[in-house]
Parts: sequence; C-alpha cells; structure tokens
Amino acid sequence: MAEEKHTHHHEHDHEHGHHHHHHHHEEGPLKPGEHPDWRTHVHAPGEHHEIGVNDYMTAVAAYRKTFASKEDVLEQTPDPAVREMIKYLGQLGHETIFDRFDQQKPQCTFGLAGVCCKNCNMGPCKITKKSPRGVCGADADVIVARNLLRSAAAGVAQHGAHARELLLSMKFVAEGRLKLPILGEKKLRTVSKAFGLETEGKSARELTGELADILLEDLSRAVPDDYKTIRAMAPKERQDVWDKLDIIPISAYNEVFDAYHRTAVGTDGDWESLMQEFLRCGLAFCFTGVVAANIGTDVLFGNGHRATSKVNIGALKKGWVNIAVHGHLPTLVSEIVRVGRTPEMIELAKAHGAEGIQFYGVCCSCLAAMYRYEGVIPLSNAVGAELVLGTGALDLWCADVQDVYPAIMDVARCFKTTVVTTSENARLPGAEHYAYDHHHSNVEDTEKIARKIVTRAIESFAERRDIPVHIPKYEVTAEVGFTAENVAEQFDGFKGLYEALKDGRIRGICNIVGCSNPRVVYERATLDVARTLIQNNILILTNGCASFPLLKMGLCSKDGAEEAGASLKAFLKEYDLPPVWHVGECVDNTRSSAIFGGIAAVAGKAIKDMPYAFSSPEWSNEKGLDASLAFRLFGVDSYHCVEPPVQGSTNVENFLKRDTRELLGSVMHVNVDPIALGKEIVADIEAQRQKLGWD
Repeated sequence: MAEEKHTHHHEHDHEHGHHHHHHHHEEGPLKPGEHPDWRTHVHAPGEHHEIGVNDYMTAVAAYRKTFASKEDVLEQTPDPAVREMIKYLGQLGHETIFDRFDQQKPQCTFGLAGVCCKNCNMGPCKITKKSPRGVCGADADVIVARNLLRSAAAGVAQHGAHARELLLSMKFVAEGRLKLPILGEKKLRTVSKAFGLETEGKSARELTGELADILLEDLSRAVPDDYKTIRAMAPKERQDVWDKLDIIPISAYNEVFDAYHRTAVGTDGDWESLMQEFLRCGLAFCFTGVVAANIGTDVLFGNGHRATSKVNIGALKKGWVNIAVHGHLPTLVSEIVRVGRTPEMIELAKAHGAEGIQFYGVCCSCLAAMYRYEGVIPLSNAVGAELVLGTGALDLWCADVQDVYPAIMDVARCFKTTVVTTSENARLPGAEHYAYDHHHSNVEDTEKIARKIVTRAIESFAERRDIPVHIPKYEVTAEVGFTAENVAEQFDGFKGLYEALKDGRIRGICNIVGCSNPRVVYERATLDVARTLIQNNILILTNGCASFPLLKMGLCSKDGAEEAGASLKAFLKEYDLPPVWHVGECVDNTRSSAIFGGIAAVAGKAIKDMPYAFSSPEWSNEKGLDASLAFRLFGVDSYHCVEPPVQGSTNVENFLKRDTRELLGSVMHVNVDPIALGKEIVADIEAQRQKLGWD
C-alpha cells in the first residue's frame, strides 16, 4: 500500500512542477538571514495541493484497515506469557491497553493524516475538499508541518528533561550535595578531553562539575553561541552538512521554545521553514536528550558490563518483597537498589516473613539498572506494564517519568500493589509520592527517600498476603551489556567488525529500537523485522522498549545464533555471541551510533555510505519520531511499520520519504508488513554494499 501511494505522489509532483532540485553540495555556508538553499520553491499565493485533499482520505482509510485488534494480538503476539496474561486479566474483567485501542476505533481520519489544527481557539480546523484552508488560511502543508514540528519539540523536551535530571545530578555530586560515587571516571576523562577541557591534576568531582556546566549550557542557552556537544562529538563530515543547511541548534530549550512560537497562530506560514526547524529539533534531541543523558549516566553510574540476565515475568519470585522500577531516571533508582541490598533492609524483609528483596524493571529505568546492578530482572516494555501488574506478584511499583500510563493505577488498586511516584513532573492519582521537589532543594535527602520507598515495599508485602498470584512460567536468559567500549576491545578497535562486514560474513548492521504501538500486533512487528534481518546475515543492535521481545524470544541469547544465516552464524559461534547485541536503555542509542561511527572510521567511510540501517518498527510517541530523525541526520535510513501523521500533505510526506535523500543522505521508509519491511532493509543494505564494491 505504502509503495503505491509513494509512486502516485511522485508522479503528481512532476505533473505540477513541484519536484525539488537540491544543489546544496556545491554552495558554501549560508550568510545570516539567507534562506537555506533547499527551500527552492515558494508557493504562489492561494496555491493548494488538490492531491492532499482528495487522496489522503482514501490513503488513511486503507491504512486504518491494517490496525491490529485485541483478537489479532491474542492470535499472533509472539510471547506466550503476554497471551496468557491478556486472557487471565480478561477473565477477571480487567480491561487492558488492547481493549482500549479497540474502543477508540475508528480513529479520526484528520488526526491520522495530520490535518487537524487545534493551535488556536478559532478552530479546531480540518482540511477537506470543501475547506482546503483553516480559518487563518493555513493549508494542509502548513498544518501537517506545524503538527509534526510540535511533536518533535515535545520529544526534545521529554528526552531533554531526562538529560536535565542527570546533568543536575552531576552538578550536585560535584558540589557535594548528592552523596554518590563517580563510577565512570575513565569515560569522564575521555569525554572531557573531547570537549577540550584540561584534565591533568583535576579531581573527578571537579571535572564532573565543569562538564555538567557545558552540557547544561547546550541544554538551556538563550544567547546564540555554538552547540558545544555537536562540535565535540559529531563527525566533521556531518557538521559540514548541518552547517550548510543552517540547522545547528542554539540550545535544546531554545528549539522547543522556537518550535512552539513558530507554530502558534499567525507566525510561520511556510511549511519548508517549519521543516528546517524540525531538523534543528532532531539535532537538539540527539546531542542533548540522548548524548548528554548518556554521558551523565555513564559518568555517574559507570558504563555497565557484559552480564547474563533472566528475562520475562516467569522470573517473578513468590514470597519475596518484589519491587519494580519503571521510567527513565537512574539517580534515585540507583540509591533504591543500593539501599534494598543492605543487610539491614534484607533483615527487615525477613522479619516481615519474606525470603528477601528482589528488584525488577519495566521500560528504561530497568535496562539502565540491569547493566549496573546484578539481578535487576527486566519484565516488560511500557505497553505490557498492566500485564505485569496483573500477576499480583509485585508489592511496590516505583515510577518516575515517561511511558508510565495512567491505567497502571486501575490494575494496581485491584491487586493492592503500592504505587510510588518519584518525580514532580509525573503524578498519578492514588499513588504515594516521595520525590525531589520542584527546585531539587531536598536532593540531600536522596538516601532518606530511597529508604522510605524500600521500607514501604516491605510493609506492602506484609499487607498483601491474601492477594492471589498468577505467574506464567516463561523466562529465558539473555546476554546484555554491550557498549562501544567493550565491543571495540573485543574486536581490536572495531577492526574485526570492519573486516567481517567487508568480507560479507556480516552483510550489514541494523539498530532496532523504539516503543510499542497497538496499531501493529504487539511485539510481533519488531520480532519479524529482526528475524528477517538475522536470517539474511545482518547483525542487530537494540535498546529500549523494542528490545523486550528480542530479549524474551531468545535472540539476545547465544543460542539465538542458531536462527542466523550461515555466514553470520559462523561469525557469532567463533566469538560466542548472540545475533542481537543489547546496548541498554533508549539514551544508549549513543552506544549504537558510536559502534556505527567506530567501524566507519576504520573503513575510512562516512556513516551514510556504510551498510547500516535504523528501525523502530512499532514507534508510538514523540521521542520515537525524534530518534529516527536523529539517525537520518547522520545519513542512516529509518524503517517503520507505523505511518507518521503526514498523509494529508504530499509535500511533507515527500520531505520525509524522498526529499531528504539529497540533503542528508537518508530517508524514512514505512511498510505496515514487518516481513516486507525487513526484506526492504536487506535489499537496501545489499545495494549499499554494491556501491562500496564490497562483493
């Protein structure tokens, strides 16, 4: 379906003379006030794209028919534990996310196509054949571009807030207000040198403070200046591309501020200008929301290490004080885990009749903790959270920010699980709240807050003796803890990986990440894409929510090598490795890009010319939109089973799926069939190898 539409739009562009011709490679950097040279055509006043109005309804109607139902999930989801828990909760009369998704159908055509504008109170306006422009005169291109830009800005704010917590933790540690050890001193000194800081004779605390200040400046600068993280961490080839397009951000805060200003009533009415700001948001997301957050995590809590972990809800232990951490912020989580491991707390748990204290995780807090503290067991991504709570086995659910759906409170109440929220940004009605205040004035109380939470879990265990527990017996072990550093160490500074790529033992590398989305069969799309790739000798890196089905279905175990194609299998057996390398939580995309960059450097090639791909098959939120954009900004194509809300604008859809090929060296691909999408990745990687002359 996607391919037919694609061709149709292409023809339309030629018909109306709207095909873009880009020449940015020949021209120098822009002078202040000059339009970027990719803005090559300007609309004639009142010019509208009939195609956008007439055809998007048909395209969206066809797309909507592909959405999964709860019945589809029960038949096709790959994890038997998920199937069992959906049925079990259904028998108890509890609705889940899959019921609510069905209840929302049919979802709004205008919203799916991106042509509903609610940005002022003269609306909401929608674009139809009868009304091709909103009350203010905005056409489909402008409305779709505005909505897309607002989504991107929201993603920058989300990962940016995560980064801010870590950068403040670094600063508070440097000032002695937060009593945490600096476990990643080696990383601290390497990164500080990249930023041009003098490291000789400086203590780790002193350097941590200096680095935090630079990263905080990129987060929040108001007076225009260079983006230090981009200059320190990005390849020169990419910096030149971004300079030519004039998309280097002022700061993450500034781009979010700017995006909301531009999209407010009566401000930026040019879809191409809005798309330029969209690209700026992608860079702010990448270098502050991801890179800075990753630096902060690794500096304070260490890089993590290779380990073997139990995975899936069969690993839940009856008779223990079971604590789940859920969200994205590691500072308080690290202290909760440390306190929960002290002899004093273990004795208290035993005095209340428990065998001990066990930690589990949902979403990214869990993946960050799993790397750094033995025995934190990953259970599920965010979409499956209700199913985990429905086991009745958890005594305390500790949530911070992002991907913590309000519905968990309904399930928690039924099973008497105590829910604790730990961020001023994320409250849940009915939850207990032990958190840093809005000004972080109580950061000195970190240990006290952690002790309160662990004590509360022990009390909750004692109060919940009568709750029935239902634990499906499915668990596997997984190899986790891959980092750019330990991969480089194992493969002689990436040389071994480059050689395996060049001689074709590994055909290519794909980074599979992103959230889950009930539009496609839960976890099936991610697994189908991954299996298609490894059968075709493509190695996979993974992190975040998309990694859970790969963990649970054995692709992160050494035995998973049996599923790989012959040449990849031989390579994996030689090094005793799984076909999917788990690099961590969502901000650990930095690790994936460092592995991509490290191999490309040995090859003497730009990242955009390498046989690489990025896929978030089931993406569902604003962060996911930005993550794929970040990889495209590096020149790596992105592949998805879920459409972005752009079908109402031929121009914006073409911008994402075609017109950035020349600007960035990459485009976005969408195919709702995951196996077909996987085959498309394989074909594109093979074409990239041909261009390199590697076969």
